[in-house]
Amino acid sequence: MATATATSSSVILRTTSLHKTYRMGGEDLHVLRGVEMSLQKGEWLAVLGASGSGKSTLLHLLGGLDRPDQGSVLFGGEDIFANGSGGVDRYRNTTVGFVFQFYHLLPELTALENVVICGMIGNGVLAWPGVRAKVRARATEMLERLGLKDRLHHKPSKLSGGERQRVAIARALAHSPALLLADEPTGNLDANTGGQILDVFREFHRAGQTIVMVTHDARVAAAADRRLTLEAGRLAGA
Repeated sequence: MATATATSSSVILRTTSLHKTYRMGGEDLHVLRGVEMSLQKGEWLAVLGASGSGKSTLLHLLGGLDRPDQGSVLFGGEDIFANGSGGVDRYRNTTVGFVFQFYHLLPELTALENVVICGMIGNGVLAWPGVRAKVRARATEMLERLGLKDRLHHKPSKLSGGERQRVAIARALAHSPALLLADEPTGNLDANTGGQILDVFREFHRAGQTIVMVTHDARVAAAADRRLTLEAGRLAGA
């Protein structure tokens, strides 16, 4: 379990006064209003909130998928947005793994190809021939570890919801990211399958994986070390 007070040396991720506003229907929707949070290395943090509370927006900012209007996201003490789009791209490709509610698998690719393609994108065209075998071996290893040895060459349409999410988790973790961000990872699954996915998270967390998970379900959030609630654009909780 995470300790209540994080030392500066153990904090891997920190936000300072995050604000995010969207323009909708001719009006400003102020989603985040000065979010402050810190995350220790190896911690599993759950962020609870109702639909529309800004949970996904917060996760997108933490992962560099979107930019705040004000404030900063610090990873390892450095602002991830300070070095322009190239720096943000490197952060996403090397430091962060993403798991989404709806899997986002490419339907024309097999399970193995869906994991391998991220390694191709992350390494670039010129480097790819030299790392292809290593990336493919790592993708195979991750899928087999997640119980998909007999599903490597199946396309998403031939996989169950739980199997698709396992492929998505393998894809997110194949490059050994320092930070795993999960957006409602059980939200599209039945209770039993969702529980199995949480068991997968527990396994990787026990091995030291740092996780931020957003969810509307308190039962899912209970699996984490610590829980915060996003209300009125700010975080509150233990």
